Amino acid sequence: MKKYIIFSVLSIFMAVSHAQIDRSKQPKPGPAPEINLQEPARFELNNGLKVMVVENHKLPRVSMQLSIDNPPVLQGNKAGVTDLTSSLLGKGSKSISKDDFYEEVDFLGASINVSDQSASANCLSKYFPRILELMADAALNPNFTQEEFNKEKDRIITGIKSEEKDVSAIANRVQLALAYGKNHPYGEITTEETVNNVTLADVEKHYRDYFVPANAYLVIIGDIELENVKELVTTHFTPWSKAAPPSFSYSKPTDAQYNQINFIDVPNAVQSEVAVQNITELKMKDEDYLDALLANRILGGGSQARLFKNLREDKGYTYGSYSGIRANKYSPMRFNAYAQVRNAVTDSSVVQILDEINKIVHEPVTEEELTNAKAKYAGSFVMALENPSTIANYALNIETEDLPKDFYKTYLERIEAITAEDVQKAAQKHFSTKNARVIVTGKGSEVLENLEKVDFNGKNIPVLFYDKYASKTEKPDYSAAIPEGITVESILKKYIEAIGGKEKLEGVESYAMIAEAEMQGAKLELEMKKTTKDQFMQDVKVMGNSMQKQVLDGDNGYVVSQGQRKDLTEEEITKIKEESAAFPELNYLVAGGITLEGVETVGNKKAYKLKITDSKSSFYDIETGLKLQVINLEKVQGQQMTNTLEFDDYQEVSGIKFPFKLTQTMGPQNLEFIVKDIKVNEGVSPSDFE
Repeated sequence: MKKYIIFSVLSIFMAVSHAQIDRSKQPKPGPAPEINLQEPARFELNNGLKVMVVENHKLPRVSMQLSIDNPPVLQGNKAGVTDLTSSLLGKGSKSISKDDFYEEVDFLGASINVSDQSASANCLSKYFPRILELMADAALNPNFTQEEFNKEKDRIITGIKSEEKDVSAIANRVQLALAYGKNHPYGEITTEETVNNVTLADVEKHYRDYFVPANAYLVIIGDIELENVKELVTTHFTPWSKAAPPSFSYSKPTDAQYNQINFIDVPNAVQSEVAVQNITELKMKDEDYLDALLANRILGGGSQARLFKNLREDKGYTYGSYSGIRANKYSPMRFNAYAQVRNAVTDSSVVQILDEINKIVHEPVTEEELTNAKAKYAGSFVMALENPSTIANYALNIETEDLPKDFYKTYLERIEAITAEDVQKAAQKHFSTKNARVIVTGKGSEVLENLEKVDFNGKNIPVLFYDKYASKTEKPDYSAAIPEGITVESILKKYIEAIGGKEKLEGVESYAMIAEAEMQGAKLELEMKKTTKDQFMQDVKVMGNSMQKQVLDGDNGYVVSQGQRKDLTEEEITKIKEESAAFPELNYLVAGGITLEGVETVGNKKAYKLKITDSKSSFYDIETGLKLQVINLEKVQGQQMTNTLEFDDYQEVSGIKFPFKLTQTMGPQNLEFIVKDIKVNEGVSPSDFE
């Protein structure tokens, strides 16, 4: 009976409770939770090193972060010295070799990283004394050797050379240089020449000048005891000689005088890099700091933001469009909105980005946008608290950015209090469409004509021209005339002769090729086999495992992708047959329908452009006759994409020249294949096409 009465009472209670809830209305959010961040204990060494310690015994781990809060360094004609210094640090010390250092750190399951202005380490708490000692030793007693210096210098120069045709790298370099000026630490350009100016003595001097304790902070968080930390830090960091970094001045970045498009011609670009940017001053301690972050989040802070929804979801111009704003106590910084877009919509993308910036400046954001942006920030903030390095950064920011002690404790509360009016005021202060610098990096022969017609707010935006190193230049001339007597046939015959001659090529019945590339640190292997009997096999492997394989045997074929097999359609078979020819130019000579479109620049070379089909063009070097590039237009998920294959480093095999470097670009993907082996009339059997 008692049980029955209890159940009856509960049923009545639940019914009354349900009746009192209006489920047609969204519940009002409760008060922002208070963030309880433990206040770090502090002490300072005589040399100026400031130490903060947070004891957290939940897990047996320790996180250490050494930061040197120096103003940005202007490297001048030795740009690259900071990168070289960073790359040489953290490789052992004067007391322990690089190999022994790496081996011991790995054995202890720890990590140690050292750069020219910082050091960090993570480890189990039982190994904390030794890891702190190793980090201090590597940071304070680096073993700079000429051998390691030469290796790192070669590596950096190789990286610079590899970026000569990288459109994204060129765009980023010029955007920074035009925003800050080349005589500013954030805008100066590192080149092969400036790196070659750097000596080992320069690295040693840079280290002595700037790796000093005057502005240094060491934050240690984890399963440790304060007194033990004091003893260990004092022992290992007291030898760090007291010193302050040199002081110098540099140019202050300013906005453009008027709205303008700065165009950088990169003839090999298959899409345009568009950025709209202006200079603004924002510090973490500013009252509108969080307002500015929310304004940026709503405009271009992710897939729910306005730029993404407009340029990707609505217009289909790009994979994504975003924006960013930066706070810095030492220098004015840039706000920028950016996207990688198809050549055909470059001018339209510029207008759409400007329109979205203009809209958030002149119109209040919606309550839904504001609520969603707040939720995103609150969620990211709370999730980040689980990471010890985040707590270290928070403690460091309070010290170095002159923030109130409760800056992070009241973070969510202050986010929640921001209004649509606050967001608009921040946008008006930090985003500009009156002195905006629109930087477009792309293929001028395809985008410039429409770009020069761009209007915004009823005014034409003038176009100024810059080279790949942000120096003013003249407008590119795309009107190069085709010399008299040059025809499709003469171009094809010159190419055939350049790689070995018609007789040699017609003697090839099959060939096999193996090439390798790297993708996100993983080794990619490409194996390709072709015959004159409409037989083709291409297998792309990752770490030895087949990722995608295409096979054609006459009029039949299939593709296997991630273990799933699919037979090729008639249309796909026809297309692969075109690609399966060992030397398609032999077929072009008799096929007809090919047109000479003109002269274009590929890399730094002039080339004849032949239109093979409506979706395929080939480019041949005017001087050598060699094929430099093939561009295919393809539809991917309903969007037209440009697939570019560049040919370089021709080498002779069995009397025929083959390209040993193949660079494939499709959308944001860029793969550089280096050919390891080519076999002519051998290494191919009928079983390869089964």
